Amino acid sequence: MMENVHLAPETDEDDLYSGYNDYNPTYDTEELENDTAFQQAVKTSHGRRPPSKTSLASSMGRPMTGAIQDGVTRPMTAVRAAGFTKAALRGSAFDPLGQSRGPAPPLEARNEDSPEEKIRQLEKKVNELVEESCIANSCGDLKLALEKAKDAGRKERVLVRQREQVTSPENINLDLTYSVLFNLASQYSANEMYPEALNTYQVIVKNKMFSNAGRLKVNMGNIYLKQRNYSKAIKFYRMALDQIPSVHKEMRIKIMQNIGVTFIKTGQYSDAINSFEHIMSVAPNLKAGFNLILSYFAVGDREKMKKAFQKLIAVPLETDEDGKYISPNDDPHTNLVIEAIKNDHLRQMERERKAMAEKYIMTAAKLIAPVIETSFAVGYDWCVEVVKASQYVELANDLEINKAIMYLRQKDFNQAVETLKMFEKKDSSVKSAAATNLSFLYYLENEFSQASSYADLAVNSDRYNPSALTNKGNTVFANGDYEKAAEFYKEALRNDSSCTEALYNIGLTCKKLNRLDEALDCFLKLHAILRNSAQVLYQIANIYELMEDPNQAMEWLMQLISVVPTDSRALSKLGGLYDSEGDKSQAFQYYYESYRYFPSNIEVIEWLGAYYIDTQFCEKAIQYFERASLIQPTQVKWQLMVASCFRRSGNYQKALDTYKDIHRKFPENVECLRFLVRLCTDIGLKEVQEYATKLKRLEKMKEIREQRTKSGRDGSGGPRGRRDGSAGSDGGQNCGAGSRGERLSAQLRALPRTEEPYDSSSNKELDASYVDPLGPQIERPRTAAKKRVDEDDFADEELGDDLLPE
Repeated sequence: MMENVHLAPETDEDDLYSGYNDYNPTYDTEELENDTAFQQAVKTSHGRRPPSKTSLASSMGRPMTGAIQDGVTRPMTAVRAAGFTKAALRGSAFDPLGQSRGPAPPLEARNEDSPEEKIRQLEKKVNELVEESCIANSCGDLKLALEKAKDAGRKERVLVRQREQVTSPENINLDLTYSVLFNLASQYSANEMYPEALNTYQVIVKNKMFSNAGRLKVNMGNIYLKQRNYSKAIKFYRMALDQIPSVHKEMRIKIMQNIGVTFIKTGQYSDAINSFEHIMSVAPNLKAGFNLILSYFAVGDREKMKKAFQKLIAVPLETDEDGKYISPNDDPHTNLVIEAIKNDHLRQMERERKAMAEKYIMTAAKLIAPVIETSFAVGYDWCVEVVKASQYVELANDLEINKAIMYLRQKDFNQAVETLKMFEKKDSSVKSAAATNLSFLYYLENEFSQASSYADLAVNSDRYNPSALTNKGNTVFANGDYEKAAEFYKEALRNDSSCTEALYNIGLTCKKLNRLDEALDCFLKLHAILRNSAQVLYQIANIYELMEDPNQAMEWLMQLISVVPTDSRALSKLGGLYDSEGDKSQAFQYYYESYRYFPSNIEVIEWLGAYYIDTQFCEKAIQYFERASLIQPTQVKWQLMVASCFRRSGNYQKALDTYKDIHRKFPENVECLRFLVRLCTDIGLKEVQEYATKLKRLEKMKEIREQRTKSGRDGSGGPRGRRDGSAGSDGGQNCGAGSRGERLSAQLRALPRTEEPYDSSSNKELDASYVDPLGPQIERPRTAAKKRVDEDDFADEELGDDLLPE
């Protein structure tokens, strides 16, 4: 049995499981901590040192990281981005970060001479010029803005040529070209160079490469509108309207509004109505509604005016309620927020929008109220009812006040007073406005007690109403209490620093109190506010005259004449100042100009006649004295002057005829008879005896009359130094006391008083003292300036002593 057992022979043949327990030490991770070479490579830059000529091996027999074996560098990892290159050269260093290459080379210097760089710099310069042009325009320097725009246009054309030489035409910056041309056209239009602006706009519009250039036809239409070429304006507006898509609803509405306004200017009200009706049906707004009312007013359609007014009232205001700015509680954080937004830009914009809406509504109501019904009172009542039912309910009271003003314009003072008295039981602000107007009305009627009571009511209703305080000061001024009046004026000025009426009246009060320096200071401050106020300029000139500074007075009167060059009283006043300074030629110039504008001023006529007599031109003086005799036919003085001028010029026959005519009109004039006797004696006429007899009889009657007068006064006064109607040895200075009084009154009528404001017109309409209730309820009357006094402000101009010899 053992014979069949065979044992495996011990031979050198390969065993099937030989090497099963052997392993490669490269994968031995457990012994890495004891591998000195690996630890040194990890902690230092040992792995980056250049390899030695002999292959380095670890203590465990695996090649070292970075060592070269069989011509290939052993990688650190299998990731190529770490620095591994497949075709590495023998002996190259392991440098995954490229540190062996050294620092990066410096950047290449910019070549400023290259065409691309020149184009880039030129484009930058063009943009800067466009910006500078826009900034100059916003600052108001239109000429500089135009010069910058032209310079930008020139440089942009150079830029286009350079681009065409360097690059293809497709690379041209069309946006820059468009902005340069558009800015240039805008600057031309701002400088009123309309043909150049239209040509520039045409260049933009005709260029098909500019997208949306068609809307610029609106600007072209605006230019034609300014040139009053309405047909072309409408044509371009419609062309622009056709090119703007319907998605731009707001722009289309604005263009249609421009078309409607242009139709109104051409008188095509039906077409204008169609435009505004379409706007009010699509997107109603205040301007379109107001213009629609104007169009219906022009065609006289009462019912359509009412409907249009109701549409205007219904336009949404789109502003927040005033309650938003009132704190609901005492939360300090909420109060700070409300305080911050109470007067911010948004709130100011809301106020402006509301004020504009109220202005449109008030103006429309005042326009249509007199025509929509049988009387303006009924029309106002209808407007008031409509306004009360709308969101503008507070305007109803203002319309009632306007109704009272309309009564004033029709001279129906009783109805005006009754209408204003209805507000006595209203709230404080409306009551104060109505009482202010009532105070003013009673003051004009010289009912100072009623004016004072209503002024007190206005002040009590609203202590901060400057108009009420000014009117109260006027009533006190009229009673002669100037110090107290000044206190009211100063309080009004403290409440409203822009109350120019109060400042003006303070100046008048100081002048009345002889505080000329304070008065001058007030009027100079007022002149800084109202640069072209003729009243203020006159008061300053008058104060300088009172301060005996004629040079300053003449300088301010010259400024006054530059404001009102046709005012005869200012010209005569300036002539009088030059005359007092001895400058007859300048005085004659201004007196003559005054006579040319107002040939009925006796003082000016008298001065001009005396001037021509002084200069030995008696023939020219005749026309002035003849005009004076026409103005005052009952004054014998002027006719005697005419006869005297004929006699001095050698025309004795004409002088004799004139004296005879005077004797027929004034048979008791002694001076006329004297010259008749003298002329008849010189000429040798037979009538001399008749005139001599009449002269003796009149002289005897005059002596008897003087004796009776002297005995009646019991020696209280001496005899009259001048004879009635005399124009003889004393130079014909007057024709008796009555004549001088009339001359004085003529002077006082001809020139403004020192207490009066300067006024270029003698007749002032009563309604000029009122304004719309949207602003101040009434224009503060400078009634303190209207007070007249009985004093002669100007020197009485007398004729010379050599006019009529004995």
